[in-house]
Amino acid sequence: MDFNQLPFDSDEMLKGLIPWIETESPTYDAAAVDRMIDLASYDLVAAGATIERIPGRMGLGGSVRARFPHPDQGQPGILIAGHMDTVHPVGTLEQLPCRREGNKCYGPGIQDMKGGNYLSLEAIRQLARAGLQTPLPITVLFTPDEEIGTPATRELIESTAANQKYVLVPEPARPDGGVVWGRYAIARYNLKTTGVPIHAGVDPRLGRSAIMEMARKIVEIEGMTTDDCTFSVGVLNGGQWVNCVASSCTAQALSMAKRQSDLDAGIEKMLALNNDTADVKFSVSRGVTRPVWEPDEGCKSLYKHAAELAKSLGFDIPAQMSGGGSDGNFTGAMGIPTLDSLGVRGAGLHTLNEHIEIDSLAERGKLMAALLATLK
Repeated sequence: MDFNQLPFDSDEMLKGLIPWIETESPTYDAAAVDRMIDLASYDLVAAGATIERIPGRMGLGGSVRARFPHPDQGQPGILIAGHMDTVHPVGTLEQLPCRREGNKCYGPGIQDMKGGNYLSLEAIRQLARAGLQTPLPITVLFTPDEEIGTPATRELIESTAANQKYVLVPEPARPDGGVVWGRYAIARYNLKTTGVPIHAGVDPRLGRSAIMEMARKIVEIEGMTTDDCTFSVGVLNGGQWVNCVASSCTAQALSMAKRQSDLDAGIEKMLALNNDTADVKFSVSRGVTRPVWEPDEGCKSLYKHAAELAKSLGFDIPAQMSGGGSDGNFTGAMGIPTLDSLGVRGAGLHTLNEHIEIDSLAERGKLMAALLATLK
């Protein structure tokens, strides 16, 4: 079949996507994420799916798992895995309103990754309208916590993926329009310094500032970066009153490596920084970790099939290993053929310039439809 003949319409798709973008859903606002899951659940049911609403945990929002009618329901099939949380706090629409400018549409989370999630749903709808039965049953799983490393739903993702033949992840396309067939390993850490408080108006030198010690540690940690393993500190909170030498300070750090052995060595270096004997104590605890996902023959074969389909649709999708972990790390590391970054083209993700190229909604939607209709 010529999948270019399916009547995808980017303008019409954008109309359906905009309510998703205007439903802000930052990870740490469980109620906001649940409102987004409500909206997606409605659209999934309207498209013919049977859904399960899975309650959230760890203070985070819930998930929705949808299965579409198929004669082989329950047999290994295709999982489309996406997250509905964003990095943008509620109120970002005031600074980044959902607006169209030519072939671009702006909005919080439109590129990462609501645009890709929406085009995946549209692909399923288009195949149904055309009366095309997919060879394999389709499951869609939308989760609430990818942007913080998936601490609450990793088990759910892995258990859902365990009996699937393929996993498709509609994270944003790479800058060259390509896809991802492997991702680097990532580890997160929680840092804390504990100092000695004193009224700053007396003599701050008589205290021990937790903020000052954290500043020193940040320089030390980021100085450990090599070509094999990088380190960065991205969140910092310390002190309560400016007229008191800070007794505590917390931060979050992240390390990334292309090989699991390099990440493991980096984790050892970080944990070795623990010190509870100094005037200012410093502690490091492990956060969530994403395993390295290296492309095996299954992933390469899946990519080759997708690349041939893309070429028939008139565009190329070069493949690469990538940083910036996703939930594809988990399924790829499990040995399940996984292809990532099948979502929209755009730029500015996680910033107030986040936008998509509108015509990529139909372009990538056709590719998703072609994959669903041909994978066996």
